[in-house]
Amino acid sequence: MNTEKESRTGTGLVHIYSGDGKGKTTAGMGLCVRAAGAGYRVLICQFMKDGSSSERRAMEHIPGITFVSARDRVSFSFRMSEEEKRAERDFCRCLLADAIRTASAEHYDVLFLDEVLYAVRAGFLEESELISFLEHKPGNLEVILTGRDPGARLLELCDYHSEICKRKHPFDRQQGARDGIER
Repeated sequence: MNTEKESRTGTGLVHIYSGDGKGKTTAGMGLCVRAAGAGYRVLICQFMKDGSSSERRAMEHIPGITFVSARDRVSFSFRMSEEEKRAERDFCRCLLADAIRTASAEHYDVLFLDEVLYAVRAGFLEESELISFLEHKPGNLEVILTGRDPGARLLELCDYHSEICKRKHPFDRQQGARDGIER
């Protein structure tokens, strides 16, 4: 067993990457790759995304990294019907519960909840569920959260908060996302 890993017991911290800029998921994924490279077990759970991203396809082959199953297709929340919103709410609640249960039961070292803040902001998850988890998480579990507009209590609970601010983006001139760059 990795002696550096043994010395981490009880030292799991909470990271938040937030803001309206590109790079929140990229920063979280980079941290996951770094952790896997050090021998840590990483569990990645993506909210409001399907399983088609380029980083996911590449990282699924890295030893030590496990992805929770994703939806086949996800729409932007503002484009969803009320029925789709109810289904997404149910899915997100089950996804969070499954990720928390798996991370704890299977002794993962890192849990990345990608776009969980978007799911909270869109009303698909209760922020109180996320807060309760962070207040009672296993002591050695490193947790990464991404999305926009974390609440005050989440900011109090985190150990790292990096805000990524958009100054300019091709989307502003109607250029779509490109494989390998934005998705």
